[in-house]
Amino acid sequence: MTAVLSHHVASTPRPDRRRLLAALDDPRDVVAHITPNWFASVMGTGIVATAAATLPVQVPGLHAFAIGVWLVASTALVALTVAFAAHWVMFGSNARDHAAHPVMSQFYGAPPMAMLTVGAGAITLGPSVVGAGPAVWIDAVLWTAGTVTGLATSVWIPFRMITAHDHDTAVAVPAWLMPIVPPMVSASTGALLLDHVPAGQPRLALIAACYAMFGLSLFLGMITMTMIWSRLVHGGMPALQAAPTVWITLGMIGQSITATNLLGTHASSVFVGKQAVVATGLHVFGIAYGFAMGGFGVLMFALATMLTVHAARRGLRFSLTWWSFTFPVGTCVTGATALGTAVGISVVHALAVALYVVLLGAWVTVAGHTLRGTVSGSVFAAA
Repeated sequence: MTAVLSHHVASTPRPDRRRLLAALDDPRDVVAHITPNWFASVMGTGIVATAAATLPVQVPGLHAFAIGVWLVASTALVALTVAFAAHWVMFGSNARDHAAHPVMSQFYGAPPMAMLTVGAGAITLGPSVVGAGPAVWIDAVLWTAGTVTGLATSVWIPFRMITAHDHDTAVAVPAWLMPIVPPMVSASTGALLLDHVPAGQPRLALIAACYAMFGLSLFLGMITMTMIWSRLVHGGMPALQAAPTVWITLGMIGQSITATNLLGTHASSVFVGKQAVVATGLHVFGIAYGFAMGGFGVLMFALATMLTVHAARRGLRFSLTWWSFTFPVGTCVTGATALGTAVGISVVHALAVALYVVLLGAWVTVAGHTLRGTVSGSVFAAA
């Protein structure tokens, strides 16, 4: 009996952990777990490229590196878009459950920001790859699609939250900022399109729309950040694995500094002649806002770092929430670069370079874990 059992155990095939998607019972589970927060990987990768393109210090090989990363982000955007569409077709019930979930639904703000980030890379890095004309058109298409879906999300998600049947368990979490930030990203990336839009009314309309989206996102975002701050102070840390989402608060801060200073800089091509004073005023506003919000950003950066260390000491494991370490820090890089350029202060540019080093380290770490988890399938099994 013992011999038979030993033979049976020895002959039973064991799962080969080296096999592709070994952690999954069915390869289709990949599509079953393509949730909207996957697009945060495109955001985090794309911002590494666009932030590098605008850094005040350009070292040999940095531009080529940025182009390579942008191409990776572009490929990932296409692949995830196809997979997400297949997710809705093949696993509609799962997709509807995710869309109705009080936290996962917030991440429907990620696909618009992914499009906007890749579009910004097209106009800053794409000309050397596809040519100037096509690069502008790619950005225009992605900016339009990202802006429309981002505005829809910024209205749809709050509406769902307000009309939800159960409000007893609702607590403010950093993820609530995800559907609010896309219009701010549209404002900052729209500034890059201003010089490519016909002068006159089209250009005026675009800059007006960008400032309107800046206001929409800023005021709603600050209201939400107040609730998040109150929740953290009165209710303590979020769930351990959700701790990295505290970094999302920096996305609003960094992106708003980027938007005001890029729009202020490009306003000189919109307001000319007798209206030149308007451009000067917007330029000054961007600088004043950048320093004021930057002070708040320093506080939140320090707090997010301390909370992350606190969570790490308690066993924080890798999950897709780790992508929160990338895009928000990237917006701080672009914000510091834009502010430093607007005001001409080298110490702010030095801060942008230092933040980019932090961003690069975070991206390499998170992308490496994600790639390994994708190959083994474990990141899908944990979804």
